[in-house]
Amino acid sequence: MSGLRARRRARFTTVCAALVLSVLAVFTLALCTGDLAVPVADVWSTLLGGGDAGTRFVVVELRLPRALLALLVGFCLGLSGALFQALLRNPLASPDVIGVGSGAAVAAVLASLVWGVSGLALSGAAFAGALVAGAAIYLLAWRHGVGGHRLVLIGVGVGAGLSSVVSYLMTRSEVTEAQQAFVWLAGSLNARSWPHFWPLLLASAVLVPLSFAASRAMPALQLGDGTAAGLGARVERDRLALLACATALTGVATAAAGPVGFVAFVAPPIARRLLPGHGAVLLPAALAGAALTAAADLLGQHLLSQTQLPVGIVTSVVGAPYLLWLLARAHRVGTGG
Repeated sequence: MSGLRARRRARFTTVCAALVLSVLAVFTLALCTGDLAVPVADVWSTLLGGGDAGTRFVVVELRLPRALLALLVGFCLGLSGALFQALLRNPLASPDVIGVGSGAAVAAVLASLVWGVSGLALSGAAFAGALVAGAAIYLLAWRHGVGGHRLVLIGVGVGAGLSSVVSYLMTRSEVTEAQQAFVWLAGSLNARSWPHFWPLLLASAVLVPLSFAASRAMPALQLGDGTAAGLGARVERDRLALLACATALTGVATAAAGPVGFVAFVAPPIARRLLPGHGAVLLPAALAGAALTAAADLLGQHLLSQTQLPVGIVTSVVGAPYLLWLLARAHRVGTGG
C-alpha cells in the first residue's frame, strides 16, 4: 500500500511539474513573440532587471501584464471547473455551461449599454452578476439539499434565459455600443494592462487558498451525502462553501477578461486524463487551464496577420467539439454525463 501511495505521489508530482514547464514555455513564447521579436535570453534578462529601455517597455509594459493575466484567468477558470465537476460529479458541471458565466455577461452588458459603465466598474458588475446567478441557481436547485444533476439542469435553463436577455439588450443598443459589448462577450485580453491584472491577482490571492482549504471536504462529499454525513462532514455547509468559491473564481476571471468559454469545461478532463484515479485533481486542472488560456491567447494574437482574435473564440473552437463529443458519448452509453 505504501508503495502504491508513493507511485501516485510521484506521478502527481511529475504531471504537475510537466504542466508548470508547459505554462513557463507558453509564457516565455508570449513575451518573445510579436511585431518586435525578443530573444529568450533578453526576455529573462529583462524580467530579472536587465535589458535596455526599449526591450523593457515592450516586455514589461506591453506583453507581461497580458501574459500574466492570461495565466491567472486560466488558472482560476480551471480550478473553478474542477471544483464544480468534482463536487457535482458531472462532467457538464462547468460555470460556462450552467449559467454562472451568463450571469456575469448579463450584468456587464446591462451596466455597459444601459448605464454607460466601463473600466473597473464594469468588472465589478460582471463579478456581482456571477455571484447573483450562482446564488439563484443554488436556491432554485434546493430540495432538502442540492443534487448534481438537478443543479446542472437548472443551471442550463437559467443560462439560456440569461443569454436571451443579453441578446435582447444587444438588439436594443446602438451599433457602436453593441460592437464594444460583443468584444467583451467574446472573452478578450486585447489592450489589457497592469490595472486589469492587479485586482485579479488580489482576488485570486484570497480565493485560491480558500478553495484549496474548502476542498478538504471534497473526498467525503464525493462518496454521496449519506456516506459523507456518516463520516462527520457537514454536507450542505461544505458543499455551499465549495460552490461559493468556484462561483467567485469564475466571477473574478470573467470580470478581468470577459466570458472565456470552455476553459473551465475542458481543463479538468485534461487533468483527469493525465492523473486517472486521483480524485478532483484541482491543482493540475488549474495549471492546465492556465496553459490552455495562455496558448489560446497567443494563437489568437498571431494566427491572422492583420487581426487579433479574442481568446474566447479560440478556446471555443477547442471546447465546442469536446462538448458535442461528450454529449454523444453520454447518449451512447445511456447516462446523463
